[in-house]
Amino acid sequence: MSFRTVREATFDVMRRRGLDVVFANPGSTEVPFLTDFPDDLRFVLGLHEGVVVGLATGWAIGRDAPAFVLLHTTAGLGNAVGALATARVNRAPLVVVVGQQDRRHLASEPFLTGRLTGLGGDYPVSVEQPVRAQDVPGAVSRAAHEAVTGRGPALVIVPMDDWSAAAADEPEAAPAEVVRAVGPEPAAVERLAAFLAGAGAPAIVVGAGADDAEGWSALVELAERLVAPVWQESFGARAGFPQDHRLFAGHLPADRTRLRETLGPHDVVLVVGAPVFRQYPFDEGPLVNPGTRIAVVSDDPAEVHRSPAELGVLGPVAATCRELARLVPAREAELPPPFSRPAAPPPGESLRAAHVLAALAERLPADAVVVEEAPTARPDLNAYVAARAPLGFLSAAMGGLGFALPAAAGVRMAQPSRPVVAVVGDGSAIFGIQALWSAAHYRIGALFVVLANGGYAVMDRLAERHGGRGPWPRVDVDVAAIARAFGCPARRIETHDELLRELDDVLPTLASREEPLLLEVAVEPDQTFAP
Repeated sequence: MSFRTVREATFDVMRRRGLDVVFANPGSTEVPFLTDFPDDLRFVLGLHEGVVVGLATGWAIGRDAPAFVLLHTTAGLGNAVGALATARVNRAPLVVVVGQQDRRHLASEPFLTGRLTGLGGDYPVSVEQPVRAQDVPGAVSRAAHEAVTGRGPALVIVPMDDWSAAAADEPEAAPAEVVRAVGPEPAAVERLAAFLAGAGAPAIVVGAGADDAEGWSALVELAERLVAPVWQESFGARAGFPQDHRLFAGHLPADRTRLRETLGPHDVVLVVGAPVFRQYPFDEGPLVNPGTRIAVVSDDPAEVHRSPAELGVLGPVAATCRELARLVPAREAELPPPFSRPAAPPPGESLRAAHVLAALAERLPADAVVVEEAPTARPDLNAYVAARAPLGFLSAAMGGLGFALPAAAGVRMAQPSRPVVAVVGDGSAIFGIQALWSAAHYRIGALFVVLANGGYAVMDRLAERHGGRGPWPRVDVDVAAIARAFGCPARRIETHDELLRELDDVLPTLASREEPLLLEVAVEPDQTFAP
C-alpha cells in the first residue's frame, strides 16, 4: 500500500516556500533525501561545507529570499559553522537541514551520530530537532519563516530514516504566509524629526541595513533635504548609499582617533542601517567629540541595543527615512566639499593592488556587483571603486575568510544578467578555493580577480604595529593553476599592459558571460593598512 512520505511532503513545502535550489555537500545520512531527486528542484554541489553555505548566502542575498542548505551530520555542520556565522552577521536567510543517523538506534550512538543541537553555537536564529518524523515538513516550513524574520540560518536536524516515514494527514504547524509590518511608527519618526530639527551641521552614516532600492532612494531624499554629507560605515558588508552621489563623503575610519576627527565638524549624526560605530583596532577615547549627538535607525534589534546613541529607533529603515524626509524642514546650506577619488597610480611602476582597482573602477558597468575579500587592499578598493547600484558591494560582515569566491558565484546564480566581480587576496582565496569547481561545473559567469602578493600581508602589517615580525612564512601559491585543476579557466597577469588588455577583453561582456574566469594578478604587498 503506497502512502505519501515525509520526504515528499517536505519537497512540497520547499516548492511553496521558493526553496527550489538545494546547496549541498552530502554524505550517507542525506542519501535517503536525495535519491531520485525531483526534476523540478535543482541540486548544487559544493566541495566543502563552507563553500556550500557561501554559495547559498550569495544566492539568498542576491534574491532577498531564503536559500536551502543540506549538510552532513557532525562533520558537515562543524565545517560549515564559520560560514554560518558569516551568513548570520550578513543577515542572509538560510534554511539549513542537517542529516542525522537513523532515529531507530540513536540511543546507542552509532557511527556518524551527531551531537548537533549546540554545534552552531549562537549563530543560528533557530535550531529544531523534530520529535517525530511527521513533524519534519512543519519544521522546515517554520525554519523558512524563522530565517526571514531572524535574518540568518535556521537549522532543522533530520534523522535519515525520517524521510521514508509516512507523512501525517494533518496541517503542518506553520502559517501559510507571514506578513511582516513594514510601515514606520509615526511617533518614532516625529522624535527623529525633532532630534534633527536644530542641527547646525548634520551628517549621515549608512550601513548594510540600508542597501536596497527603497533605502537608497529614501536616504538620497533625506540627505538632499538636510544637505548632509553621507558616510559609509567602516567595514560595512554592503553599501547603504549611492557612492557616486554628490553628497557621498567616503568611508568612516575604523579607529576612534580618526573617527572623532572625521565627524568633528558635525553636531548631529544620524546613523542608518549600521551600528554606532563599527571599529577594528581598539583605540582610547570616546567615539565622537563632546557635544556631538547621535541617533540610530535600524531594523536589527541588536544593532540598536548596543549603540551608544541618544536616540535609537527600531523599525523599517527605508520607510522611516522616507517619512523623516517628509517631516524635516529643508536646510539652507552650502554643499559640503565633494568626495575626491585618487588618480590612478602611474603604469610604469611595479603592479600594486591600486593599479588593479583603478583599472577596474574605470571599466566596471554601473550595475556591477563587487564582492570583496582582500583585507590590505580594501582601503584602495573603497577609494577607487564606487557602488553605484544597490548590492553594488558585498563583503563578509565579520571578516571570516572564505566568503568571496562562493558568495560571488551565488550572487551571479541569483542574478544571472548582472556583472559580478570578486576581488580576493591570494591568501583569502585559499579558504574558499573549492568554489571554483562549482562555478565551472554550473557555468557561473563570474569574474574572480585574485590579488597575489605571495603572503599574508595584512598579518605582516599588524605584526609591525606590535613592533616586530610574525613567524609565518611567505605563501607563494599558484592560484591560477589550482583554478585550472578545478576546471575554471584562469590566467596569470604580471604587467600593467597585460592587466588592461585582459580587463578590456573581459569586462564589456561580463553580464552575458557563461563561464567563470579567474585572473591572478601578481602585485607587490601593500605596505600600509589603515582601514
